[in-house]
Amino acid sequence: MNIDMIRAAAKRLEGHARRTPVLTSPFLDQIAGRRVLVKAECLQHTGSFKFRGGWSAVSALTDNALKTGVIAFSSGNHAQGVALAAKEHDAPAVIVMPSDAPVVKIEYTKALGAQVILYDRATEDRDAIGAGLAEERGLTLIKPFDEPQVIAGQGTCGLEIAQDIQALGVTQADVAVCCGGGGLTSGIALALAADAPGLRVRPVEPEGFDDVTRSLRSGKIERNDRTSGSLCDAIITPQPGNLTFPIMRDHCGPGIVVTEDECLRAVALAFDRLRVVIEPGGAAALAAALFYPDLFEGDAVIAVATGGNVDPSVFTKALETLS
Repeated sequence: MNIDMIRAAAKRLEGHARRTPVLTSPFLDQIAGRRVLVKAECLQHTGSFKFRGGWSAVSALTDNALKTGVIAFSSGNHAQGVALAAKEHDAPAVIVMPSDAPVVKIEYTKALGAQVILYDRATEDRDAIGAGLAEERGLTLIKPFDEPQVIAGQGTCGLEIAQDIQALGVTQADVAVCCGGGGLTSGIALALAADAPGLRVRPVEPEGFDDVTRSLRSGKIERNDRTSGSLCDAIITPQPGNLTFPIMRDHCGPGIVVTEDECLRAVALAFDRLRVVIEPGGAAALAAALFYPDLFEGDAVIAVATGGNVDPSVFTKALETLS
């Protein structure tokens, strides 16, 4: 993995991915006690940054591989990113999804033409299911985070952040990134190390699923005791990736852990003050920026709002925190 792969992915994404905006609100600045700059990846195609990695990986395949098709496993955002990329390349797609994934994510993935196979994430191994189907059908497996071309695609978000922040006059700041397996976090970290070395990436995770934070602290890969049971489903993974962890270890600052309730409050505040819809897992970085200001350095903090695919019932629950 290197910056050249990220720049190559950026070229393949030109004209396909949206360049997402950086949003601000004086009200959010007041809560945090510093400038809060929100990179709104929730406005990306399919509602999350995952489209970047999906397109990067699918667009790098040979014609024969595209004809045979691809397979991915995901709680929903990677699923939709790969499904749309496959559809645009006329490639069949099979997506393995947990049965407790938000209904909106399952339905949207099906609507994009993918075959969806559900599994129980508490008792079944998605890696084994995906690998078995890939071998049986001759499909190309596109992993959600531990895949070089996926990391490269996610890293294009970091290239944009470097350019956006330079235009805003920010040279020293922490970049809070919602972190599951570390594909986006490591991709952004590599991009910023090359193009904006004054920016430091801070992985943010939900309480009870802080494998990256613990891994960075211990210096070795740590595993979560649980793999389900959080509204922050978008960033729940068993452990950091074998590819992503060394990158995060070398280029990221300490991890930050937020509560589920804080994520819901961040969802509500993003809608109230920015008029954007973020899912709980996609709001973890904003929650850290707003509610843990003492953990950040610099006059500004950049929070990546990673996804907006939230079920209406969960969004309603979040908005109730405003009253």
